[in-house]
Amino acid sequence: MTSSRPSARSSVARPSVPRFDIVLVGGGLSAGLIALALAKHRPDVSVAIVESGAAFGGNHTWSSFASDLTAAGAELAAPLIAHRWPEYQIRFPNYERHIAAGYQSALSERLHDALVAALPAGNRYLGAPVVDVTPTGVTLADQTVLQAGAVLDARGQKTTGALELGFQKFVGLEVELEAPHGLQGPIIMDASIDQHDGYRFIYTLPFTPTTCLIEDTYYADGPALDRAAIAARVQAYAAQQGWRIRRIIRDEDGVLPIAIDGDIRAHLAAFAPGIAPVGMAAGLFHPVTGYSFPDAVRLALHIAALPDLGGAAIDRAARDFAISTWESRGFYRLLNKMLFRAAYPHERRRILQHFYRLDAGLVGRFYAGHSTLLDKMRILTGKPPIPIPRAIRGIMQAPAHKVAL
Repeated sequence: MTSSRPSARSSVARPSVPRFDIVLVGGGLSAGLIALALAKHRPDVSVAIVESGAAFGGNHTWSSFASDLTAAGAELAAPLIAHRWPEYQIRFPNYERHIAAGYQSALSERLHDALVAALPAGNRYLGAPVVDVTPTGVTLADQTVLQAGAVLDARGQKTTGALELGFQKFVGLEVELEAPHGLQGPIIMDASIDQHDGYRFIYTLPFTPTTCLIEDTYYADGPALDRAAIAARVQAYAAQQGWRIRRIIRDEDGVLPIAIDGDIRAHLAAFAPGIAPVGMAAGLFHPVTGYSFPDAVRLALHIAALPDLGGAAIDRAARDFAISTWESRGFYRLLNKMLFRAAYPHERRRILQHFYRLDAGLVGRFYAGHSTLLDKMRILTGKPPIPIPRAIRGIMQAPAHKVAL
């Protein structure tokens, strides 16, 4: 794949006071998909996207299950998807399992290239830090002012004190191996390994017969990430699998939120009225898995379908979307209360091991955030992986702390 990612900000000449119907602040996944959805479905609307970095999308791999997306969502996401597999694997100390379900990964390079293809050069601002945002305009560090009919804030999670979060943190190495790895599909969770810092598992995506992304992941109480130590564990894991690394192609790391409790309305109220918070800033991620790709696709299509794309209308619609999504996922936060409040860190693997023995259809609906009442009953019945009294105390207790990334 030939990438058009720039090394510096474009020097395209722009008018002294540019005006756009919509300005997206932050050039990551959510903003990028909104821009692509508008370009596809509302080509009459002028959209600008502003990113402080040198390329849109940053350095990320976003994965999802094929069943997470509607047909319209899959069509919108298609240019971003670089790899697809028909099945995935789970490993725990007591069993291994192959699940026949489509899995796919999108790459930030693809998001960048899609935006370059979809938006005029004068609508793309790279290497452009933002110093002020209002409902009608965005001021860049070089004092360029972008006038806007609507402004959307997609600059990531914001500390408000209204949400109680745990953390899913990882370090990943994309590597080229000296010989084929032999994998037919991803290992989305190898928890047969030694446990550290809460619940630990290795996540492996095989891109080609001799290249793969290996991520060492932790469900932990705190956000601290020792990148060097965890990268060394990735290399040790590869050696344990019999894989000899020829070279490291790139590295990737992150600290993702896991939703435990909180007041989404109070969280959103911390954002200035008239500026629509979207993406991770709006709490749009699966509470348990941290996956944000399906929510970003759904929100992009939702905004593109609005009859009114004025600033007030988009702001209201984006907040309502975030609230309804959050409120529909109380069951998943209940599970997180048991995982983070009730289970001791060394017990977390036992909970996940219990869950992944369940029916493959149930697991798929869980990832998509569409668990049925029967699914929920099935998850909560059977021999509990932690004592029931402790689980109840974890559910009922007041939050010990509230943090945000």
